[in-house]
Amino acid sequence: MKVAICGAGITGLALAHRLAARDVEVVVLERAKGPREQGYMIDFFGPGFDAVEEMGLLPQVEAVAYQVNEASLLDERGHRRAAIDYGRFAKSVGGRLCSIMRPDLERVLRTTLPSTVDVRFGAGVSEVEDLGDRVRITLAGGEALEADLLVGADGIHSTVRRLVFGDESRFVRYLGFHTAAFVFEDEEIRARVGERFCLTDTVGAQMGFYGLRDGKIAAFAVHRAPDPSLPGDARAALHATYGSLGWAAPKALDLCPPAEEVYYDQVAQVDMPSWSRGRVVLVGDACYAVSLLAGQGASLGIAGAFVLAEQLARTSSIETAFTEYEKLVRPVVTEKQQVARRGARWFLPANRLVLQARRVFLRLARLPGLERPLAAAVTGKSTALVTNLKRTRQNNMKTVR
Repeated sequence: MKVAICGAGITGLALAHRLAARDVEVVVLERAKGPREQGYMIDFFGPGFDAVEEMGLLPQVEAVAYQVNEASLLDERGHRRAAIDYGRFAKSVGGRLCSIMRPDLERVLRTTLPSTVDVRFGAGVSEVEDLGDRVRITLAGGEALEADLLVGADGIHSTVRRLVFGDESRFVRYLGFHTAAFVFEDEEIRARVGERFCLTDTVGAQMGFYGLRDGKIAAFAVHRAPDPSLPGDARAALHATYGSLGWAAPKALDLCPPAEEVYYDQVAQVDMPSWSRGRVVLVGDACYAVSLLAGQGASLGIAGAFVLAEQLARTSSIETAFTEYEKLVRPVVTEKQQVARRGARWFLPANRLVLQARRVFLRLARLPGLERPLAAAVTGKSTALVTNLKRTRQNNMKTVR
């Protein structure tokens, strides 16, 4: 079997890993000319963590992760108003959590790919034709290639989804926020951040800062915006929106890199009636983005890729594999999307009343025995998606014997 994957991000690379381990011929097509260096820090846990461990990559992921002690909400002078103890949060998920930059997680997946995987950068897809027993993919430069199936793992603004399923507006649910991320250097801010995730305790717009290696700082920004349209100049938009937040925000904005080095996008979810059509299937944010409000996009992307690869290995029927993959993953995704929408008002308060209520909640959450309720409120139900799949496979092997 030959599989073409559109998208060399976290989900596409995870799928390439798993398929190659099953001796499947894989070609990864990526529109960008090289790996993306922009992105923010994520708390990586849940089914994707289980999948990475099953793939034998957990040591490499943990090696590039960061030690974060707490998430601190700070006033305009940098004084702590409330905080989340990361140690207690990690305890609530069995210690199976690490904080990692998205580009670093992507790099681990890319650099550990088997040599049999053909990764092509600068290879945007312009046309998809389902031929019944195979699919033909035409690249932007005019080259055409054929595969047994095509997987769209190309993110929330998926080209494959647009070409095969229709216009983006039919499936993308805007949640009312814009977000941005960039990396800068400043010794003073780095020293004050330490091993924390520092967030401005503000209404309507918020900036956060993580300390990185080599004296660098990762900045994260999110603000409420009624219009999903993105600005023409991301750097100028950041100055206009976040310049008055106080503490480290003004200096960080002055040190912000050029607009082309800034990650900037809308906060949205993707909801589709079906994730596959013919010999084309979508995975990750392309078909079930949960948004940064849920905080598990990378984890669910990797887990979905793992499940899809397992189902393709189990059956000779591509249609059955697609159906079973969606049957297993969709309920998990639906629940996480609901959690994100319910928690939006607390993620970034729209007024001071909600802001103060959030502080009280976080202070109460520090009381003994409240780790799990806090984790449930933030992340939703725990899921053993990958673990259950592994257990089923082992039981089937025992039955065969």
